[in-house]
Amino acid sequence: MQQFNLEVEGMTCAGCGEHVAGAVRGVEGVDKVRMGDWTEGRASVVAERGVDPEALTAAVADAGYTAHVEAVRSLSSAVSPDDGADADYDLVVVGGGSAAFAAALKASELGHRAVIINDGPGAGGLPVGGTCVNVGCVPSKSLIRAAEAHHTASDHPFDGITSESDVTDFGAVIDQVQALVDDLQQYKYLDVVDGDPNVTMREGRARLADEHTVGLGGDTVTGRRILLATGARTFVPDIPGLEEAGYLTNEELYRLDERPEHLIVLGGGYIALENAQAFARLGSEVTVLQRSGQILSREDEDVAEGLTEYLREESLAIHTSTDVQAAGRANGMIQIEAEIDGTHRTVTGTDLLVATGLQANTDALGLEDLGIDTHGRGFLAVDDTLQTAVPTVYGAGDVIGDPAFVYTAAREGELAAQNALQGTAHDRHATPLPWVIFTDPQVAGVGTGEREAARQGMTVDVSKLPLDQVPRAQAARDPRGFIKLLREKDTDRLVGARILAPEGGELLMEVSLAIQQNMTVQDLTDMLHPYLTLSEGVKLAALGFDRDVSTLSCCAT
Repeated sequence: MQQFNLEVEGMTCAGCGEHVAGAVRGVEGVDKVRMGDWTEGRASVVAERGVDPEALTAAVADAGYTAHVEAVRSLSSAVSPDDGADADYDLVVVGGGSAAFAAALKASELGHRAVIINDGPGAGGLPVGGTCVNVGCVPSKSLIRAAEAHHTASDHPFDGITSESDVTDFGAVIDQVQALVDDLQQYKYLDVVDGDPNVTMREGRARLADEHTVGLGGDTVTGRRILLATGARTFVPDIPGLEEAGYLTNEELYRLDERPEHLIVLGGGYIALENAQAFARLGSEVTVLQRSGQILSREDEDVAEGLTEYLREESLAIHTSTDVQAAGRANGMIQIEAEIDGTHRTVTGTDLLVATGLQANTDALGLEDLGIDTHGRGFLAVDDTLQTAVPTVYGAGDVIGDPAFVYTAAREGELAAQNALQGTAHDRHATPLPWVIFTDPQVAGVGTGEREAARQGMTVDVSKLPLDQVPRAQAARDPRGFIKLLREKDTDRLVGARILAPEGGELLMEVSLAIQQNMTVQDLTDMLHPYLTLSEGVKLAALGFDRDVSTLSCCAT
């Protein structure tokens, strides 16, 4: 086998990267394609000896992009199933989050011995459970639920908190959030592996010594295969004065003793927006500073604009096209110097949250000594089967980059364990990929959006149904948002959805299954949807491709 390194020009989004990868995979003799972050414009291709590099560049050109071959190198033959047979374990997993545990448990299920090595908080890492349990999904969604109870001033119970006055006790909210974190860490992670005789836990900072060996302090651990699942952390931009001024990331945010009086948020992605709205609803003044021209910079314009409007209605200050130039501290307050829409401004607050994307936890892993590549902000380069350039070493979870979701990380962990231990070649790409942003209203999506369709040159029809046309939303007195469906023009096949709606994420799996099963819009409209459910909105949106929904009666077919 041989490896080609390609430099690709003309990509403008992650979908372009998938388009290029698909085109190259179609070349006869190509075995694997590794696409890093599309912004890097690079691809690594493993192919049979004798494949002409011009065939690769021609395939990229046919897809509408330009490529040239930077380097070619020979690869050793695939690793033997018996390689490392005398190792301590069948699978050494470095990391302690969902990808790591999913891999170790899958290894055990397949009859193999696994060890999980997690550096833990004592070594500057996270406790068992990784980002999701400790500083991500669990605490953020728990805090969001408390903030919702306060915002609506209703009797929605939050573990004993039933009134507005209770929720304003910020310390009590944080205590309950952390109690939930501790509980889930124990019974969803530690207790699970504690009862599995094939899985061992060790704590310490790991470093690759060779293709079968991981150094652990003064000790070593050997494995037939190694999986790197070390996750990612907040990327902190190089802003003059930022370190001196002090800032929070999601690792400190959910352990604050006091509610911020004025929280400045750098970033406009899901982490930034979920926390911005939650803290605003808990009583903080909140200012969001987003670098690009809209929040949710990769999303369709109407989605970003709609959510911006709703957040501003809740008194959040949302600033886009912002160039943060410096940070400082004066009289105990954070001061951010920035150009906002071309005008210099000083934004002053009590606290600063940095939520400007992720960088991989690949520092000091010894990757360079083994010739394992990274891309972008240190993300581990893997192929479609999650294998690195070293055949015995695999990667899974946030450490390999987008998509950085706990459910994709767990799936990747399982697939990596199977591929590594059984010699299979399961593809890591999950399509369609549903996702949800837990603001209120929620933002949910699956498949192709309008912006991505335009970039890929897809010819689509769009049906956009305002939620005030959905009887359930009318009855609930909350008609905020819309349901937007996209279909392929020539085939009537459903290809994507974007939903901005209260609890909109609950609608997502119907559309996901429809896309997965190659259903047409006609198939969707033929299905019965119960009246006065939010899911009826999906059918109404499907009807909206060819009919004016506002002229239909209730239970229209």
